[in-house]
Amino acid sequence: MKAVAVIQMVSKPDVTANLRQAEQLLRWAAKQGVGLAVLPENFAVFSTGKMLEYGWQERDADGPIRSFLREQARKLNLWILAGTLPCARRPDGSVIEGRVRAASLLISPDGEEVARYDKIHLFDVQVADAQGSYQESREIEPGDQPVWVDTPWGRLGMAVCYDLRFPELFRYYRQQGASLIALPSAFTKRTGDAHWEVLVRARAIETQCVLLAANQGGVHTETRTTSGDSMVVDAWGQVLNRLAQGPGVVEALLDPARLQEVRAQMPIMQHLRLPTFSVEGCSVED
Repeated sequence: MKAVAVIQMVSKPDVTANLRQAEQLLRWAAKQGVGLAVLPENFAVFSTGKMLEYGWQERDADGPIRSFLREQARKLNLWILAGTLPCARRPDGSVIEGRVRAASLLISPDGEEVARYDKIHLFDVQVADAQGSYQESREIEPGDQPVWVDTPWGRLGMAVCYDLRFPELFRYYRQQGASLIALPSAFTKRTGDAHWEVLVRARAIETQCVLLAANQGGVHTETRTTSGDSMVVDAWGQVLNRLAQGPGVVEALLDPARLQEVRAQMPIMQHLRLPTFSVEGCSVED
């Protein structure tokens, strides 16, 4: 079984430069014998001001970024999970007016788009950093469907960045038979330094799945800095490999026997009881 990798980038407002950076890192991953590479969120279009423009271009499979990804997958004989790119068309074919979807695409080595997940949870928060306010919903329409797909490495669940804070999605993937979950991200420096590792490892431990957490990692603009620390975490919560900051490739060999051992020794899905509870309210009187 070939290794997997998460790719860390420091994407800029220049889409052409971002694609050049992605190409170099994908090529490096393939040279190292990697079979599946996960690009981070917003790997190509990092500037929010360009989301609508590029989302319209990428509404169909022949868009320039999607074409680039298919070409790289074929040329490098590589499975590519392409972080997110803006897309002005929903999976059902309907066109979105005034907003886009943040689409994560899984592309096979023959250049086929075999799966698409649209980011469900949007980052509408206040952060005490130079940016201050993040309002993804101004330009992004949330997705509404979890997506999993069978791969040579096992069943893969797809999530993006802020989804990490909602464990129900990850539990759902485990219930659907997932053995690994991809998490392309662009965590801010402040929130990532505080919560990134603990949440990634928690989701791996809770689900007993491998987490492929590809993050942006560096200074993007005067107001945007991301936390990096891209990592591959096994089903026991052990960090197999990581990269603190800057562009790079984080490789890891997955051990299916180890995953099954962890699940056999601690069969948490057999012990799960909460969904069967009927919780009734109660009142307390002084």
